[in-house]
Amino acid sequence: MKNDPGFYDYWPYDNRPKIEWPGGARVAFWVAPNIEFYELDPPDNPFRKPWPAPSPSIAGYSIRDYGNRVGHMRQMKLLEKYGIRGSISLSTALCEHHPEIIELCKERDWEFFSHGIYNTRYTYGMDEDQERDMIRDGMETIYKHTGQKCAGYLAPALSHSELTLDLFAEVGTELFGDEGGIYTCDLFHDDQPTPIHLRSGKKFVSIPYSLEMNDTIAYVVNKIEPRRYGQIIKDNFDRLYAEGAENGTVMCIPTHNYQVSCPHRLKAFEEALEYITGHSDVWVTTGREIAEHFIKNNYDATLADIALKKEVS
Repeated sequence: MKNDPGFYDYWPYDNRPKIEWPGGARVAFWVAPNIEFYELDPPDNPFRKPWPAPSPSIAGYSIRDYGNRVGHMRQMKLLEKYGIRGSISLSTALCEHHPEIIELCKERDWEFFSHGIYNTRYTYGMDEDQERDMIRDGMETIYKHTGQKCAGYLAPALSHSELTLDLFAEVGTELFGDEGGIYTCDLFHDDQPTPIHLRSGKKFVSIPYSLEMNDTIAYVVNKIEPRRYGQIIKDNFDRLYAEGAENGTVMCIPTHNYQVSCPHRLKAFEEALEYITGHSDVWVTTGREIAEHFIKNNYDATLADIALKKEVS
């Protein structure tokens, strides 16, 4: 029995090779709007029910539909106000259901990365070929509708398997060469990018994507009020900003348009964005750009440092 998933090595957060972000920034800051599609009455999965209430869950479906109808417009305008290009964690079926949203984001040069096809269909129970086909479908759909060679992945509803990262990287290489399938958001183990072990040996990185900053975790799981959520975002930034003076860090805010974009919650989120972007030495960027910069400038030095510290220990 394995003691850990084996995706990465233990690497203490101390005396690491320095990450230097563009322009001397301390923090690479990105916002990841989860733009999702939930089916009203999806196929049964024996491992997980898509709705807590018996299907069809009209209430659950309609609030998520609110996110695509109303909330998206609010958040898109807000991010644009502060010069933030979203990195969309995309339910790729949205390309067919709501192409208008895709077009609006394309106009603003947002990144699209795959969050599966529907957020009501999970990796649980799939064999390797089925999961590979699902990943391929998502990447091909993004390319067809946006022209982007999908770089990143977040498993639908975080339903990750032991093979997800290998399959995503392999399909990305098959479709797009080195430009496709280079990072994951499914691991929550660090505040800096981390090299990931793959059976193919491809250079592949985990990008920090914080569940603690995720608005659904804040509002639904932790029952935090909007004002407190906004302060938590600022506190999180302050710590990463201070540490980033010595070695570049990454901060991500994952959002959902049916959560943070509700009228009573948006002000606190806006105040947090204003605070973060008000610092001059912050690289406001996308997931793809963080991954590409790290792979080009820091990946090999990081592997060497990990190997050296393993020898010493």
